[in-house]
Amino acid sequence: MTTKHCTVDGWVDVPPAPGPRGTATFDLVVRPDDPDTVAKDAPDTIVSCTSETARITHELLNGIQPSDLVRVTGTLVQPPSPGEPARLTVDALEVLDTALVPILRDMVMDRYGDYCVIFNADSDAVPVFTALGQWVGLADNPDAIATLIDIHERVNGGDA
Repeated sequence: MTTKHCTVDGWVDVPPAPGPRGTATFDLVVRPDDPDTVAKDAPDTIVSCTSETARITHELLNGIQPSDLVRVTGTLVQPPSPGEPARLTVDALEVLDTALVPILRDMVMDRYGDYCVIFNADSDAVPVFTALGQWVGLADNPDAIATLIDIHERVNGGDA
């Protein structure tokens, strides 16, 4: 297996996700050095990235969002077969440009202590999650949120 220490610029494709043992993973859409030399219908080059460094993992999970332009440095492992993404273990991360802040037009997210709710103008039902992203349930209407949270805390011993 061929490895190479390199630096790559690209856009974060989807929100970085926590991995096992304190790692974070994300896909990077690699920016070509000279975009004019790449055919318009050429597929994007995707590099699967992982970081084990606590500082970088924290930044990935708390500060990076899709479409951020980043520069990553680390050890690149070529894919075992064509068509699979290369894998990069990230040792350094630099944010070159941030994506625009997403605007929720018809939806609003709000916090209820250790819980998050999403209000949608098109529906009375309100999805409820813990702040860590665990599904709690669907409140029939905004007035039922407190009851749903109370039931969840009773069933789970008060742990959100």
